[in-house]
Amino acid sequence: MKIRTVTKNDLAAIVAIEQAGFTAEEAGSQATFAHRIKNFPATFLVAVAANEEVVGFVCGPLTTSFYIADWMYEKDTTSQALGKYLNILSIAVKPANRGQGIGSALLMAIEKVAKKQGASACSLTCLKEKIPFYERNGYQNQGQSDSQHAGEVWYNLVKSLL
Repeated sequence: MKIRTVTKNDLAAIVAIEQAGFTAEEAGSQATFAHRIKNFPATFLVAVAANEEVVGFVCGPLTTSFYIADWMYEKDTTSQALGKYLNILSIAVKPANRGQGIGSALLMAIEKVAKKQGASACSLTCLKEKIPFYERNGYQNQGQSDSQHAGEVWYNLVKSLL
């Protein structure tokens, strides 16, 4: 497996992985992902199997917001010039490839990219059952998020890059 920056050709695979990993209400649309690919490709990475199949991805913009806010899920989100925080909007792995360390590898890779771009921390929101995964990857649970995305209860997780 290798990790590389996203291309437009990855869109269909990304949308399929997103839809397999999230409910219809939680998942980003094809239009949303097309926008993300166009507007923050440097912080949009894909994991690719030996056969060149996309098996996972992670993406998010650099912003001035420490925590993720619901407005960031809108398709018009872009990285902010003075952004010091990488807000991970989505990370997902194809169901058949879960449990192979791909999610952790994607987090490590995006953290390196964020640090090179001057970010001091990565943040994300997740559902309660996903907290242990992120804690194993060095993220700290900062408690319940204000997010109302998809009507779910989300938790803020943050990892310092300093």
